[in-house]
Amino acid sequence: MQYEEKKLRAETAPHHVILEGRESLSVSGVEEVESFDENSIVMSTCKGTLVVRGEDLHIEKLSLDGGDLKVEGSVDSLTYEDDGGERGGFLARLFR
Repeated sequence: MQYEEKKLRAETAPHHVILEGRESLSVSGVEEVESFDENSIVMSTCKGTLVVRGEDLHIEKLSLDGGDLKVEGSVDSLTYEDDGGERGGFLARLFR
């Protein structure tokens, strides 16, 4: 897929974040899970990089075909990183 096609798809893809009682999180528009452990999950979404922090975090469901992710655990924060639409891994963001 060419860059312009990917950009258009990302701009039109639905993106929803639903947090229920700080214990159940559903995210749509997920393109890639970059890293995860029981204290944080870093994912690329169609609207930027989303970082979930908390305790006892577990990915219950992941469908990259549909772009859906479900997380269970104690969610403390949800943060979007300002990546200016650029994509790259952790090291690319670190050395900008």
